[in-house]
Amino acid sequence: MLTNYNRSALALAELLKREGVEDSTVLEAIASTPRHIFIDDVLQHKAYQNTALPIGQGQTISQPYIVARMTELLRLAGVRDKVLEIGTGSGYQTAILAKTFTKVCSVERIKALQWQAKRRLHKLDLYNVTMKHGDGWLGWQSQAPFEGIIVTAAAATMPQGLLAQLADGGVMIAPIGEQDQQLMMVVRNGDTFTEHKVAPVRFVPLVPGDIE
Repeated sequence: MLTNYNRSALALAELLKREGVEDSTVLEAIASTPRHIFIDDVLQHKAYQNTALPIGQGQTISQPYIVARMTELLRLAGVRDKVLEIGTGSGYQTAILAKTFTKVCSVERIKALQWQAKRRLHKLDLYNVTMKHGDGWLGWQSQAPFEGIIVTAAAATMPQGLLAQLADGGVMIAPIGEQDQQLMMVVRNGDTFTEHKVAPVRFVPLVPGDIE
């Protein structure tokens, strides 16, 4: 028996399909993930709208279309296994990645957000995620290389330290810029990195350092 939240998640996946998301694995992940548990009670009535919402600490839970599109871009590029997420945030994007790829490594600079996200993922029985509290600009060197990297906050310039942690043939999806942000896809081929512009976007900034 479908609950109202189940129906809402299914409806959200249908909306994203109409908006152009085609990957069935990504759409199934959206349809099976209760977005409302990643949002404060006062905003849960907006949980299944295709919009970004505040989650405290000056951070947001990304618009579902952007979550789905960034995940789909990695899959279209052939990524299937080990991915690095920069900016765990609420954990919603992390959950979608965990249902889509074999292993997820996720870095969050705000300890309180990381703790909440870990609790939510365990509630959903998602245990293929490894988390680290630290500076996203630095990535996770000891876990590198990564087949895919997804950055959920906007870097003012292309983060070279993250590119260095891509496997050969790997792909990074990241918003780049300050006032005028562009979602970029970067593909590594040996020591050559090829950049592709995807779409204009609006993300919170990728801030260096970490917060206890």
